[in-house]
Amino acid sequence: MQDWDDMRIFLATARGESLSAAGRALRLDPATVGRRIQRLEHAVGAPLFAKSPQGYALTEAGARLLSHAEEAEQAMQAATDAVAGVDEGLSGQIRIGAPDGCANFLLTQVCARIAAANPGLDIQILALPRVVNLSKREADMAVAVSAPTAGRLTVQRLTDYKLHLAAHRTYLEAHPPIATLADLSAHAIVGYIPDMIFDKELDYLADLGLDRVRLASNSVSVQLQMLRAEAGVGIVHDFALPAAPELVRILPEALSLSRSFYLVRHADDRRLDRMNRFAALLTEEIRREVARLEGLT
Repeated sequence: MQDWDDMRIFLATARGESLSAAGRALRLDPATVGRRIQRLEHAVGAPLFAKSPQGYALTEAGARLLSHAEEAEQAMQAATDAVAGVDEGLSGQIRIGAPDGCANFLLTQVCARIAAANPGLDIQILALPRVVNLSKREADMAVAVSAPTAGRLTVQRLTDYKLHLAAHRTYLEAHPPIATLADLSAHAIVGYIPDMIFDKELDYLADLGLDRVRLASNSVSVQLQMLRAEAGVGIVHDFALPAAPELVRILPEALSLSRSFYLVRHADDRRLDRMNRFAALLTEEIRREVARLEGLT
């Protein structure tokens, strides 16, 4: 029987696929992680990782141990939750992964309110222009723009949100008028880098016949800053517009997009009261914040 500290180091190495990544996650020297893995392999009598220049990959024995280590992790967290109780507020650390638009314009204020109400809680926001990998424990939970269909995950619809064309007032004054969607062909388009759109729900311009994105970024926050710099016309989340009052919506009747956010969690985390309570708070606050910000546009 191995102690929990061994399992913790094993899990970090399996998820990070390297000693250095595990060391960063655990705040340990990689050499220490390597020695602990060697000790664990000696104790179980089998190699747990295949080492290569590309990193550490689980062997068959390591893959078998992984499920047991994850069960131990869940049991430890459940025990911690039970001891902490529900009257003292949430505590510990929770990491949320999210697309950068959601992270920048929603999660900042939402998490600030949750943290203020729970002084013992540390919240980390992982803002990425890609899908967050929960299976590798990049985060404890994630906000996604599409509901995943694979993996041992639970998915909950958080809220719907709207998007519209927008541009800087000064840009519109200096360029040809936009009376119909066809007029967009005469304007510089700001949007995603076409081959870096990581979810079909983000392909906003596909149906407009616009085959050229003159200024592009894989970050929706960078796109917003391009529009603020009077660079052209682009699709903007309505909940982001209050942060950029110099932008105005264009042809809202002709083009109004609706998308949804989903909260994605590890299936086993349903047994953890702490995660359930945090997810309930996050859901309530995100719905409230989207309604508030969209009401300002």
